[in-house]
Amino acid sequence: MINNTLSSYGTSTNSIDTELHSITQGRNSIGELETTLAQSPNLPIAPASTKLWLVLAAAVFLVSVPVFIEAPLVRSLPSLSVAMTGFWVWLSFTLMSRSATYLWGDLLLGFSWSWLAGAIYWGWFRWEPLWHLPVESIGLPFACWCLARNWHKVGSWFYLGSLFGTVLTDVYFYVVDLMPYWRQIMRVEPEAVSAILQTALIQVQTPWGQTWAGILALLLLTLGILPLFNQKRHWYAFGGAVLSTILVDSLFLLAAIFA
Repeated sequence: MINNTLSSYGTSTNSIDTELHSITQGRNSIGELETTLAQSPNLPIAPASTKLWLVLAAAVFLVSVPVFIEAPLVRSLPSLSVAMTGFWVWLSFTLMSRSATYLWGDLLLGFSWSWLAGAIYWGWFRWEPLWHLPVESIGLPFACWCLARNWHKVGSWFYLGSLFGTVLTDVYFYVVDLMPYWRQIMRVEPEAVSAILQTALIQVQTPWGQTWAGILALLLLTLGILPLFNQKRHWYAFGGAVLSTILVDSLFLLAAIFA
């Protein structure tokens, strides 16, 4: 009887060991699967909230870069600015070749199109505002092609957000009749710019100018904030690019006020 009890106990122990081993193996398999999914850049895995906010911050920064860095550079060295696009594209694909930095390479590739468009327009076409949107849209076919293939989503949506902000800014210039001042600023000497800005500011401060500024600012805020509820990296890139338009336009307005 004792032997039977010991035998039964041994069998139960072996059974428990087998189950524990199975559970452990299962957990290891799940852990490996989660690691693989987390490292795969093309799968729709929701990133950590901190990374989402980093994408938003990076998008805001990359929209501001062409204004405060590229604009002065392109006026004196437009060819160099265009050539730098090749460096951005190379760096983008280098980052995208590693799973740990794929996201930032994706975002930087979208920025490359904005940089190229800005270098071309502000280098050779800045005297004519009618050419602004056609040149800024130079990367639109590529972005649409990528999105149709579910690739390069973060950078493509960043570029589309930046382009959308540009469209609304140009719409404001059209409806408030600021285009003549744009042309004048691009043709006069730097010391004459202040007087033109002050005249343009009077146009902005009219009821018509203030009404349209409120409408477009509300539209930018809405389309910049709503995508953030989606908790996807590409929507944070889009939202950051749209919201940064308000920041950049506000800085231009302050420059005109204190000119």
